[in-house]
Amino acid sequence: MKIATWNINGVRARIGNLLHWLQESAPDIVCLQEIKTMDEQFPRLEIEALGYHVETHGQKSFNGVAILSKLRFDEVNFGLPGEGEDDHARFMEGVFSTDRGALRVVSLYLPNGNPITEERKFGYKLRWMERLERWAGERLALEEPLVLAGDYNVIPEPADAKNPEQWVNDALFQPVTRQAFRRLCALGFTDAVRNVTHSADAYTFWDYQAGAWQKNNGIRIDHVLLSPEAANRLTSASIEKHVRAWEKPSDHVPVAVELDLSAA
Repeated sequence: MKIATWNINGVRARIGNLLHWLQESAPDIVCLQEIKTMDEQFPRLEIEALGYHVETHGQKSFNGVAILSKLRFDEVNFGLPGEGEDDHARFMEGVFSTDRGALRVVSLYLPNGNPITEERKFGYKLRWMERLERWAGERLALEEPLVLAGDYNVIPEPADAKNPEQWVNDALFQPVTRQAFRRLCALGFTDAVRNVTHSADAYTFWDYQAGAWQKNNGIRIDHVLLSPEAANRLTSASIEKHVRAWEKPSDHVPVAVELDLSAA
């Protein structure tokens, strides 16, 4: 089973690229971030025509996540618990039935957090990561395959940036941000991409400015974390970098994993 994540940076603006990629890459489940649209305006019909079931958690003009699946949804949960006044559309969980029992897949869009001098921005990011850690710990207790996929807005290590010195004052690369990501992984999650490669240019994001794509001045901030039950069934992980070269691209590219859910 192929599960992918992609920060689409506006689904209506890039519906052509999305449809082309869905046919080319043929993922079974897709987690989208930054759909930047209300639920009722999501281009559902075009995607359903390709054989996908669609669930969205939208928000006007910014944020928003979605899950597209060739499997029927058994359950869908919206929003990350823990902060009652948080109305950002950044988190949704889909539950599916497989030959190995329940599969849980999360599409998440972690806050950017900049500037770090503003509690309203950076403090929110850190609280969100604490809430994610608590939620993930509770889900791990179910001992089911769990996939946390999305734009984490975290550069885990210096090797995950072409020029790490450019990011030392950025919320994505702050020591406390990276520590929070390590705490999440330490619960028992496997970083799928780093499980298969230690390549120094495994980037998933290139800014639109200053020729970042042409210079390969990228960073790795889109991650797929796997519970032990999912990691035991990992057969491959890849970054579909070529999508960044398409016309009118997102500044992110898809990250995909293959899980053998028929394996014991």
